[in-house]
Amino acid sequence: MVAVETPQHSAVGGLLDYLAARRLAPGTLVRVPLGRRMVTGVVWDADGPGQAPAQALRPIAQVLDAVPALPPGWRELVGFAARYYQRGIGELALSVLPPELRRLDAAAITRRLARSVAPSTAAGPASGLPPLTGEQAAALAVLQGLPAGPVLLHGVTGSGKTEVYLRAAAEALDAGRQALMLVPEINLTPQLEARFAARFPGRVLVSLHSRLTPAQRLRHWLLALAGRADLVLGTRMAVFAPLPRTGLIVVDEEHDASYKQQEGARYSARDLAVYRGRLERVPVILGSATPSLETWQRAEEGRYTRLTLATRVGGGALPAVRVFDMNRLPRTRGAQAPVLAPPLQAAIEERIARGEQSLLLLNRRGYAPVLHCGACGWKSGCPHCSAWRVFHKADRTLRCHHCGFTERVPRACPDCGNPDIAPLGRGTEKLEEQIAALLPGARIGRIDADTTRVKGALQARLAAVHAGEVDVLVGTQMVAKGHDFRRMTLVAAVNPDGALFASDFRAPERLFALLMQAAGRAGRDAAQAASGEMWIQTWHPSHPLLAALVRHDFVAFATEQLAERRALGLPPFVHLALLRAEAKSAAIAKAFLDAAAALPAPPAITRYAPVPTSVARVAGVERMQLLVESASRAALQQWLAGWLPQLHALRAADKAAYKGLLRWAVDVDPLGF
Repeated sequence: MVAVETPQHSAVGGLLDYLAARRLAPGTLVRVPLGRRMVTGVVWDADGPGQAPAQALRPIAQVLDAVPALPPGWRELVGFAARYYQRGIGELALSVLPPELRRLDAAAITRRLARSVAPSTAAGPASGLPPLTGEQAAALAVLQGLPAGPVLLHGVTGSGKTEVYLRAAAEALDAGRQALMLVPEINLTPQLEARFAARFPGRVLVSLHSRLTPAQRLRHWLLALAGRADLVLGTRMAVFAPLPRTGLIVVDEEHDASYKQQEGARYSARDLAVYRGRLERVPVILGSATPSLETWQRAEEGRYTRLTLATRVGGGALPAVRVFDMNRLPRTRGAQAPVLAPPLQAAIEERIARGEQSLLLLNRRGYAPVLHCGACGWKSGCPHCSAWRVFHKADRTLRCHHCGFTERVPRACPDCGNPDIAPLGRGTEKLEEQIAALLPGARIGRIDADTTRVKGALQARLAAVHAGEVDVLVGTQMVAKGHDFRRMTLVAAVNPDGALFASDFRAPERLFALLMQAAGRAGRDAAQAASGEMWIQTWHPSHPLLAALVRHDFVAFATEQLAERRALGLPPFVHLALLRAEAKSAAIAKAFLDAAAALPAPPAITRYAPVPTSVARVAGVERMQLLVESASRAALQQWLAGWLPQLHALRAADKAAYKGLLRWAVDVDPLGF
């Protein structure tokens, strides 16, 4: 039986039978016919129950013997993920393999494999290791006594979590095992690669993420599979790295939403890392200064071992958090509030005079979120999405950040011809311009998705910050976590209020994490720690989230949030799934979801009425969703497994009614709804 890639809505989600000229080991890669196409597949079970007589089966076209068979643990992990996230085994298995592997024939793979051979050299003992703090030493002592299981490493920013990862990895390597480290974002991989490479000279270190070239990704994956890569560092896709000698798994910044895949098979790499650790009987370190509430609750219940690093390395103090009430500023009728409150501007000027750096955080790129006509009310909406097109001043374009539709800025209002159309709101591009005007002579830098599109641009801009060539850095969440800026002593959140009252129940958790992580960029050098400050400009200074932030009190924040979620029946106290439907019209999507909601369900399952998604139309496609919840994870999983075949049958039984239904998918444990 062979796993091949088919999308969920195709109703071909199981394993397929093929004829083999010889017995093939499970995990062997093959090329097989599927309809009129030739596709790559994975032998899943050499002796599965046949679904058709042998004479009706098509033969396997090619066996990719050059590639070692995927290990049993990898297939168990994929099988579990497919069952839990309600996807086809083939869809998930093939989607996490390198694209080049699915495209090349046996001869080409053999050539690539020959070039992927790397020397397996034993590294000498690391020299010049930094001394451990008492908390780091205690955490490592506990880790040494835990041969397996999930561990929450709750450490404040700058407390040395990475050093704990490095020491734990060294123990795994010394035992002849491999170490896997996951990071939430690609831009965090270069600096971690550098630290691991410096600590483990002579060891083979590879990375796995989407910015690698197809050839690089295939080479690194083959090195991991062959057991030649001692250390694998990557983003969420790396949780499926085939390691024959797994000894340690680390999930850095485990709270980060980037660990949840949002397209195709919507898996959580963090949760799969925990399952993989249990499967392979190895420790899994979940590190964060602001753990996800799900992880925190599991630690509270004793299901995860919790280790705490409460102080910064070198004894430096955490930055003082200063909340500035924007209501205190004098207001003139019709005038906008200043971009920086006068005390904040003065504090930044003091840093510049001392040769220190400041970071201004605004989690919105572009110049302005929308262009507006004051005469007729026209706004720069996207014709293909239910969203505004963002004004980018540098290239004078209006750009939709959902579908990518881009046009030049019109000379006048398209509706009434008024030439006086103006930007509303502020993005990082505008903030950079305003700061340059406020602080003449200061060296201003900006890091966001727009300034780092070109390969190498991010590394160049970060290098300039580290070299002290930037006085004030303007950036989005890209620079708010993981970076060790030694000269930075002030961080300011310019306008975080929008997330304080968002409808998404996870918004407070995400905002608290972002602000606390951003604060952690200030005063990381112990010599400058006393001058480390985090400023927050807000119109709502009495908000309880900000009160907890001022005290750096994650425990109080988590306790309050968990009590609120328990009272409201929200995760982690209930378990959720979303049925998402995309169609040519909202009516067709809603009809399908209404019919799905009418299918029978036990009392343990609650379904809510279909509603549009937060951005209801993207690229001309209407999107709606149906929320399902249960207090029992097992009950939800059991019901979903029986519900999916009914959904396939539902569409097949009335093709005319759902002719405009483009696709549907189930999202288990969604991040928001």
